[in-house]
Amino acid sequence: MNIIISNSSGVPIYEQIEEQIKTQIMSGDLSAGDALPSMRMLAKELKISIITTKRAYEDLEKDGYITNVQGKGCFVKAMNSELIKENMLFSIQELFETAVDKAIIGKISLDELNETLSVIYKEKDNG
Repeated sequence: MNIIISNSSGVPIYEQIEEQIKTQIMSGDLSAGDALPSMRMLAKELKISIITTKRAYEDLEKDGYITNVQGKGCFVKAMNSELIKENMLFSIQELFETAVDKAIIGKISLDELNETLSVIYKEKDNG
């Protein structure tokens, strides 16, 4: 599992951990049943407080991404592919709302916004 923490992003560290683990689960890099590093080990690797990793893992468990097996550790939960898609669509919708807000402020038309999205999608999908 690869997690990179940015001290300059303005996003709390526990949220960075959560988002990166969610991304790895939804992309298939982490599969159902995969063990996550212990909270202590992850904290040591990232050189952060164990309280921070505990918060991230608790939130991931609350959101249904992982399960904590007492005495054994945390594991990726089996997820329904439809649920994964819905989670992705929700995240995308939030990003679109931010993009649309900026487009409106910048007086960028819907056609220009659609064209920009289309170009970016094609670049990423073929790359």
